[in-house]
Amino acid sequence: MKYLYNWNAPIIWSKHEPGTFYHGAQLVLRTRDNGVTWEEISPDLTRDQDELQGKGGGPYTNEAVGAENYGTLAYLIESPHEAGVLITGSDDGLVHITKNGGESWEEITPKGLKECLVNAIEVSPHDPGTIYIATTRYKFNDYTPGLYKSTDYGKSWTHISEGIPYGAFTRVVREDQEQKGLLYAGTEKGLYVSWNDGKTWEALQLNLPKTPITDLKVHEGDLIVATSGRSFWILDNITLLSQYKGNTGELKMYKPEEAIHGYWGSPLSSNSKSVTGTNPYEGVNPANGMVMYYNLPKEMDSTEVTMEILDRSGKLVRSFTSKKDDSYIPHNGGGAPPKPVLGTDKGLNRFVWDLKTHIVPGVPGVYIEADFSGHKVPPGTYTINLKAGDKMVSTVGTIVPTPNTNMTEERFEEYHTIMTDFENKLTDMHNKVNKLKEVQGQLEALLKDLDNEELKKEGQALLDKLKEWDGEMVQRKSQAYDDVENFPNKYTAEYLFVMNHSNSALPHINQPSKDRKAELDAQWVGLKRRAEALMNSEIPNFNAKLWENGIGAIRM
Repeated sequence: MKYLYNWNAPIIWSKHEPGTFYHGAQLVLRTRDNGVTWEEISPDLTRDQDELQGKGGGPYTNEAVGAENYGTLAYLIESPHEAGVLITGSDDGLVHITKNGGESWEEITPKGLKECLVNAIEVSPHDPGTIYIATTRYKFNDYTPGLYKSTDYGKSWTHISEGIPYGAFTRVVREDQEQKGLLYAGTEKGLYVSWNDGKTWEALQLNLPKTPITDLKVHEGDLIVATSGRSFWILDNITLLSQYKGNTGELKMYKPEEAIHGYWGSPLSSNSKSVTGTNPYEGVNPANGMVMYYNLPKEMDSTEVTMEILDRSGKLVRSFTSKKDDSYIPHNGGGAPPKPVLGTDKGLNRFVWDLKTHIVPGVPGVYIEADFSGHKVPPGTYTINLKAGDKMVSTVGTIVPTPNTNMTEERFEEYHTIMTDFENKLTDMHNKVNKLKEVQGQLEALLKDLDNEELKKEGQALLDKLKEWDGEMVQRKSQAYDDVENFPNKYTAEYLFVMNHSNSALPHINQPSKDRKAELDAQWVGLKRRAEALMNSEIPNFNAKLWENGIGAIRM
């Protein structure tokens, strides 16, 4: 035949010449008119062994498809740095380069390379003269890994396969886009990584199935893995790998990948150690939030680990701790969720910040159909401080807007200001509700045993005021979803409702919500004044009389 093609004959579009495509047969073809016409721009770049170019599949299994040809180009790549630089690899072990768009070609096959399949070629994203190739001789029953590196456009080569075992023959090699010398290799038996430009390799298998890796692509901070028979896999956030300098045994906070200010679901948003994903026929979204990794020099069960996140003005927007909140009281679906807890394992720990402000407090024992989580902070740069014992480390994380939403900075700031005011006021409300409820309990117990009739009468009047205020703030008869039909919501449930409906995926609060907030804020002025009068005047005055009569005081 005039042209011989590999089953996976390479066809690429030019990064430097829009509308130009290259196609590999046993030579390189080029079209500049979307395939209407083609021109040959190279000689035969294979060993061109006539005796091996007979019937496809022969001599064992003849096939008539026409794809089982030998002596073809198996890989073709254009340099991402320089126009006119093309490199080819053949299925019979030859490597060629042109630096002038095909006007002349030079063979750059590594010295001593036996007849083999040149399965993949990589031009370093950091240096135009650095080239990597992945070769394999499995068709010769030789399963030796065959990765090579050149730093001079192929004039000389170094074999770089140490650490990859025999049997894991090599199919593809890629270099990290951020960290020069960080390499990924796909083999017949899984994925490998090199931290030192191929001098040594180690497995990067994690939960990836033990299956042939046929191709790899580094793309926007992720490693995309094509497998043979086990679908596509993605290793998110490989920017973490580019920061790894070996386990130094020190407290370290890695710089997180950019987080998108968006809303989507994912089991990977969890901080649990037992995330299992979805069902076998569904992909898994990346975590929704900022994924942070930190290294602890030892297990810190007895030492508190804390994390503080500060905005660009230095204001605290969220904090976390490794200590579980023992005072937390769960409810049957109608209360505030527990606070996330930092991991304390020796070595690498993972934590996902959902980009939100603090969880607002609930009211223990009261069902309120609401979301108690804070709102997502605006896009920008945030400082992350991690403290373990007497040592602290810091890094910076960035939040970016959801692409194509075109939200202005002013709109984010207005949203942030209003939502922060919602949350601050609601936190104040529920803190006062919970504190004064404790006072109620103490006062009720005290009145049962109080002999002084005058004090008892005054204490009962104070208790009535506390109950009246509490009854206006929260509906304590509400214990389940349908209870609202019989026991109407009270003030803070109304406030939570408006807050929740103002919280949205895009930073926008409509005028009716602003109007309703203003109405509720006006009501809070009076309710707050009554609470502060109780806390700052009436309870302390009653306490003073208790002390004067030799009776212990109410703690607040």
